[in-house]
Order: sequence, then C-alpha cells, then structure tokens
Amino acid sequence: MNDPVAGGGRMAKHSLVIAGHRTSISLEDAFWLALKEIAAARGQSLAGLVAEIDSARGEANLSSAIRVFVLAEARGSKRAS
Repeated sequence: MNDPVAGGGRMAKHSLVIAGHRTSISLEDAFWLALKEIAAARGQSLAGLVAEIDSARGEANLSSAIRVFVLAEARGSKRAS
C-alpha cells in the first residue's frame, strides 16, 4: 500500500456505479488503494464492496464510511496476526 506520508494522502475523486446509480467519492490515495486490496482479497468487485458499505452506513457520508471500514479492516487483520 502507498505510504500515507509519501503521497498516499493525496485526495482524488473516484466514480462508481452503486445500485444502478453513478456516484463520486473523494478519498485519499491510501484509502482507495486499501479498499481495492480488500475487495480483491475477498474476491469481490470494488463496486460490490462499496455497495455493501453504502447499505450499512446509515446517515454517515459515504467517503467517511469507507475510511472507517478500511480502518476497521486494518485493525482486524492486525488483531488476527
């Protein structure tokens, strides 16, 4: 994964289709790359994983919900080691 201090903190917009609707999210490169890695490790499409996060986020902003999801995944994998 990109080093967040060495460029992974750059913000970028990413477009996805979720539940048939095109949406755009702003995420730092480090979070986007981690999200792609999580989807690949689960054998899921990126859009499918984001759709799951979207359906569980409640009132939270989608970009924020993705960041929290990626952080939770990172913490979970460290606990499992």
